[in-house]
Amino acid sequence: MDFSFDPRTEELRTQLLAFMDEAVYPAEQVFHDQLDQLENPWAWSTAPVLQDLRREARSRGLWNLFLPGEHGAGLSNLQYAPLAEITGRVGVAPAAINCSAPDTGNMEVLSMFGTEMQRKEWLEPLLSGEVRSSFAMTEPDVASSDATNISTRIERDGDDYVLNGRKWWITGALNPEAAVFIVMGKSDPEAARHRQQSMILVPRDTPGLTIKRGMEVFGYDDREKGGHAELEFADVRVPAANLVGQEGDGFAIAQARLGPGRIHHCMRVIGVAERAVELMCDRASQREAFGKKLSEQGVIRDWIAEARVRIEQLRLLTLKAAWLMDNVGNKGAHTEIQAIKIAAPRTVEWILDKAIQVHGAGGVSQDFPLARAFAGIRTLRFADGPDEVHKNALARRELQRQAQRHG
Repeated sequence: MDFSFDPRTEELRTQLLAFMDEAVYPAEQVFHDQLDQLENPWAWSTAPVLQDLRREARSRGLWNLFLPGEHGAGLSNLQYAPLAEITGRVGVAPAAINCSAPDTGNMEVLSMFGTEMQRKEWLEPLLSGEVRSSFAMTEPDVASSDATNISTRIERDGDDYVLNGRKWWITGALNPEAAVFIVMGKSDPEAARHRQQSMILVPRDTPGLTIKRGMEVFGYDDREKGGHAELEFADVRVPAANLVGQEGDGFAIAQARLGPGRIHHCMRVIGVAERAVELMCDRASQREAFGKKLSEQGVIRDWIAEARVRIEQLRLLTLKAAWLMDNVGNKGAHTEIQAIKIAAPRTVEWILDKAIQVHGAGGVSQDFPLARAFAGIRTLRFADGPDEVHKNALARRELQRQAQRHG
């Protein structure tokens, strides 16, 4: 396995680093200030500074880097990994280059499974950044860590499908720019367990779709992501042509969507960790306690050294998973994807905790990005499947591998 940067990756890294220094870092606080001034606080994508960043990114050729194939930049997972890491350092950066979730996963779904009509109506506007979208899977009344529990009904009625049910923690749904929802529900309760679910496109203005409330994450409203909402579907009727794939394909499509989504999260959080270490070192070099700089205290040095070791380990595991996805496919890389999904949030959570500790009371305040980052990383231990589900599956595969080895 060769993880060195090829010429295309090196070129894009250089361009992206320059874009971050010249445009994104100076816009970071401006973006948050403008969100507070918006008439609709959830309409993050309309913030003027973000619009400026997006125009600048497109002019530099830094757009849709996450998406392989003809619809995106055509990069491999290994090529995209160091780029996603760079954007992970600043919350607004992924959106600035049209590489932010949940739009990325939705674009992947439409690219892989959408009809020509669905791509024309929804994929093209998403690729151009004209609209936003949401992915509606998680439900309040069932343990959604088991996707087969999903109970929202998608029932055929003539030339339409009718939806009834509740969803929550639907990221981006509060943003009025989120023009379409990809909704996962149960279309045939009598089918085989993994063939009961389907996915369907529901435009935002469809009668019967109600946004009930916003959800907070450790007290943060996450308005810079369009918030997280609880939704209700009451006799929501959409054309049968809005079905993504075939009836019963929902579970398989979800797995195809979540695989790249999981590794993209892990790529970005390495950037979160790198920035946390930078802030920790800066703070430790500036502050003095008990007669010497914090950077000279043994315990602080231990944290800094341990953070560097853990970042390097995590990066190598992420690159290995990306390389395998490119060379043997997502299914062949399943174990490694699960491994990084377990390791990345836990590792970065530890690093953020130490960075916060070095900052003292400032670390939990709004004056530094650490507290907000910590809330996001802790949430990532649920997103795209909780730690325990991934550990269970990983252990099962390991047991099977060892059983075959001993024959």
